[in-house]
Amino acid sequence: MEITEVKIFPKESPDKKLKAYATVTFDNAFVVRNIKVIQGSNSLFIAMPSRKVKHPCPKCNFRNESKAKYCNQCGAQLPVSTRAVGEGINTAQSEHKDIAHPITQSFREYLQKRVLDAYAQHTGIKNISA
Repeated sequence: MEITEVKIFPKESPDKKLKAYATVTFDNAFVVRNIKVIQGSNSLFIAMPSRKVKHPCPKCNFRNESKAKYCNQCGAQLPVSTRAVGEGINTAQSEHKDIAHPITQSFREYLQKRVLDAYAQHTGIKNISA
């Protein structure tokens, strides 16, 4: 699979960690939007598009965000088990689920290099990718 186009959309965020969004086209046939370029503690990296995980209310089945204490539809108190609390789970990661992501490490490295190179070219920064 070949990356045929990478578009960069710079972003000014209050925390300054989110640097840009990228849209990547594969084989001139498939596109993935909202890949994030993020400033880590040591270097830039990419984060794949994701969505918040939601859990159904046992009373009305409305899907609520994982940290919610009460249902946004019926107001019933949500059980702790539906709230991704404790249980040795990293709650920051368990709150989001990737929509699309590379399966192999080699493809992830290829994707990250292409996105970070496009970001560097767009911003005029040199030697971003590792």
